[in-house]
Amino acid sequence: MTFGERLTQVRKRKKLSQADVGKKIGINGDAYGRYERNEVRPTIEMAVKIAQALEVSLDFLTGNSDIELDKATLDRVQEVTKLPEKEKDYIFVTLDALIRDFKNKQAYK
Repeated sequence: MTFGERLTQVRKRKKLSQADVGKKIGINGDAYGRYERNEVRPTIEMAVKIAQALEVSLDFLTGNSDIELDKATLDRVQEVTKLPEKEKDYIFVTLDALIRDFKNKQAYK
């Protein structure tokens, strides 16, 4: 999937118009639409603004990751990375258990 296709996909999922995104990043909707159509590539600074406006990672938009992390999830991950190693281990053990339980429930449905 191209950068422009990812932009379109995320924007539509968030129910935003091109004009809405353009306004958030300081350009008009027509200029933003050129990014979605892959007619123009944004500068790094503009790509960062777009990722922030759409609340997704730049890695997802550029295709370096297929995991679309929303801003709330990214914020949580950043908070966990700031914790001491012992506290991170507690969180990961708990998270692993919750994921395992969820998968087990799904398997028995």
